[in-house]
Amino acid sequence: MLMMMLGAVQLGAAAACVVVLVPMGMAGWHLSRNKMLFFSGALFISLAICVHLTPYFPSVPDFVTSVSSAVVFDHRSSCINLVNEISWEVKPNASFHHFNNTQNSSSIADFYDKRWDWSDSYKLKACEFTKLSKSDASDLLNGSWVVIAGDSQARLFTLSLLNLILGPQSQRMDSVRADLFKRHSDYSVLVNETGMKLDFIWAPYVMNLTNLVMNFKTQKNCPDVMIMGAGLWHMLHFTNASDYDLHLHILKTQVVSLLPFSTELAMNEPVTGSVPIKSSHLFWLGMPVMINGMLNTEEKRAKMNDAMWHAYDKALGDSKLLRQTGGPLFLLNFQSLTWNCGPHCTSDGMHYDGAIYEAAVQIMLNTLLIESHQTL
Repeated sequence: MLMMMLGAVQLGAAAACVVVLVPMGMAGWHLSRNKMLFFSGALFISLAICVHLTPYFPSVPDFVTSVSSAVVFDHRSSCINLVNEISWEVKPNASFHHFNNTQNSSSIADFYDKRWDWSDSYKLKACEFTKLSKSDASDLLNGSWVVIAGDSQARLFTLSLLNLILGPQSQRMDSVRADLFKRHSDYSVLVNETGMKLDFIWAPYVMNLTNLVMNFKTQKNCPDVMIMGAGLWHMLHFTNASDYDLHLHILKTQVVSLLPFSTELAMNEPVTGSVPIKSSHLFWLGMPVMINGMLNTEEKRAKMNDAMWHAYDKALGDSKLLRQTGGPLFLLNFQSLTWNCGPHCTSDGMHYDGAIYEAAVQIMLNTLLIESHQTL
């Protein structure tokens, strides 16, 4: 919009030059002989220029507002694209020298301290990303319905979010851990202090996610925040990237139809077949990097190799499910998080240290702050 306004001003100036300034040059020599006539002519010409240019200028407050809005929009857009840029510091802790003397009851990951923060660059500093405290996160999610659906990666993400909201030392977290990690089961909790309701849905396959979205569509009700992700089970049990790609396309169709408006760029028209429900903040849990040599079964090492992982990652990109590729879901980039943290952050090459999921939760919360136009 700003460029359009500037273009209009330039066009108006050019028109004024042709219509007004050319006759002024032609008459200048005659007018210069009489000072009174010259200044009267100059005043007339100045007024004429104003008349010609006025239609091309918006009012000053509108112009300033438009410029400010354009700058704010660009800032938000840039920061959304940078929120996954996390740096890690992974160092042996005080117990590291005991590692070689221990039995296998402890993982090497337990002997490393992990610290993370957003990368130190001018652009990221301007975004003012921050690690939200318990009270900050509680205020942000106050009264919200949060749904997290997926496999064990989603379950670990759920644990990290509740750990932040409830506090890691709270007695309630002991029962949360016991109930949340019941094998292949759903879990629900209501945080009475804030009114936040959280549902974890065990959905290891993309087909399960599609069915969940269809249920929301049928009920004409949708969570305020929905985080989903699946792929590891399909890779292990089907090992077919083309089939995975097909299911991702079906999921995208259902998610888009769930939204009240299209998420495609430059489109504000209602989506055909959409239902009149509130809009949600939608996130996709990306797959972590597989460290093949650390996987704990021969089947996993054979099927979940680097080539297959990249084939599944390509299928995700080709599906256009992610907002980064024009789709509806914002990627929580577990590939980047786990790759940068490295092998000292996992015990089995697939499930990672709690710091990974803590960082992912903070990325999600900072994205919510930007999308909801809030500041701390």
